[in-house]
Amino acid sequence: MMFNKLSYIFISLVIISCSEAQQKTEPTVQKKEVTTTDTLRYENEKHLKNIKQLTFGGDNAEAYWNYNDSQLVFQSNNENWGLECDQIFLIDKSNKISDTPPKMISTGMGRTTCAYFMPDGKHILYASTHLDDTICPEAPLRLDGKYVWPIYDSYDIFVSDLDGNIVNQLTNELGYDAEATVSPKGDKIVFTSTRTGDLELFTMNIDGSDVKQITNEIGYDGGAFFSPDGTKIIFRASRPKTEDEITLYKKLLKDGFVVPTELEIFICDADGSNLRQLTYLGNANWSPFWHPSGEKILFSSNFQAKAGFPFNIYMIDLDGKNLKQVSFDKMFDSFPVFSNDGKYLIFSSNRNNGGNRDTNIFVAEWQN
Repeated sequence: MMFNKLSYIFISLVIISCSEAQQKTEPTVQKKEVTTTDTLRYENEKHLKNIKQLTFGGDNAEAYWNYNDSQLVFQSNNENWGLECDQIFLIDKSNKISDTPPKMISTGMGRTTCAYFMPDGKHILYASTHLDDTICPEAPLRLDGKYVWPIYDSYDIFVSDLDGNIVNQLTNELGYDAEATVSPKGDKIVFTSTRTGDLELFTMNIDGSDVKQITNEIGYDGGAFFSPDGTKIIFRASRPKTEDEITLYKKLLKDGFVVPTELEIFICDADGSNLRQLTYLGNANWSPFWHPSGEKILFSSNFQAKAGFPFNIYMIDLDGKNLKQVSFDKMFDSFPVFSNDGKYLIFSSNRNNGGNRDTNIFVAEWQN
């Protein structure tokens, strides 16, 4: 669930060739892309209807619904709102935002990421670096010629009310604690942490107690979500395999970075058991989210790209079959999230931005 300067990120990705993935998976997907006169929607986007743009300007992403689908939290670094770093905002789903900033829920200090509603609908959780330093930490995009994500060891997970008052700090371990989401059952939180030396998944109770590690393989496990019934978890992960790959991964992580250009989607039970790989597509497959049926997954991928982009949204069955392309943007579609009633899909996209690098939030009526 990392998101920093998307306008630069996905254009500059250095991605391995899709030819390596062809030995693993030969999906059948539509490749023809036809733009209609309505720049909000492409002709092949049969699952998306009445698309509405909610934000206008800056980098906006990771929008998540409250439990009655009336409000959304998201993160933005819109310079027109006086922001230098991503901060967390709250809007009603019918709102459109432009120059006037919506209600900020985070402190306005440091860098934040990955907000999510708590079960009571009156609080949210999010990760922030503000306790370590109130200024915005640097976010280098390249290191030694490689595209990287920074892993800030100053991230901790906080709970705030909807007026921005922090009421609880759920983590205080040394290292990165972020990417937290809540089970629809309302009993557990899943998050990513480096507290045991690698980027692994952990669960905890809503109050931060009973922390348990549920993954333990070398690589970056993150962006996790519980299934609609709370019994399974979907996430994206890197899996360095060769000695050189593992050495590089460990060196970069020690320095506070990861290279997120080779990611696949994984699934496991809520306790970490029955772990298996769902996609074998190559390149970067990430940002998974559950279809309301609990039988399919939506995710973002550039597996068809030869130069890092486009990223588009795909849908796949839990057995890895029936891969289908959902969105057809020319640059970037990601962070697909269903409303709890399954009627709407919210996502982030470079579409309809006038040719600049803005990433905005859109909501569409979902068509099965």
